[in-house]
Amino acid sequence: MTHTTTEVIVGGGVLAAALAFGLYAVQTTGFELGSDGYELTASFRSLEGVTVGTDVRLAGVKVGTVTSIALNPETYRADTTVEIKDGIEIPDDSAIVIASEGLLGGNFVEISPGGSLFYYAPGDEILDTQGAVSLVSLLLKFVTGENE
Repeated sequence: MTHTTTEVIVGGGVLAAALAFGLYAVQTTGFELGSDGYELTASFRSLEGVTVGTDVRLAGVKVGTVTSIALNPETYRADTTVEIKDGIEIPDDSAIVIASEGLLGGNFVEISPGGSLFYYAPGDEILDTQGAVSLVSLLLKFVTGENE
């Protein structure tokens, strides 16, 4: 079985393109092989528009990602775990909120820092949470004139 030079070059080009696509996919999805942060938990009434891999931001800067979401069958709330990058300390009176990037944008998790001199330790739970606000329900309230 003989291979022509053209076949070898084409095969090498296809392999290089596949490796480049794989590297691009890993970089754009934020996939990381090792953990370089610590986990915090929070429980939300609604996580509409948030999935595993969603950005966690502080002052508009990405400081972590959502790593797991599970429905708590006892409280019917979404128990969420977020991983915060090492070196980022979150005051222990901070709030965690589901925020929107705009009318057509997606949702992300935003940390509103408090003023405490003490910080969350790995594994702590953020108790001050605010779930996602449904744009459809807001529009319906506006159109129908409800005040609640």
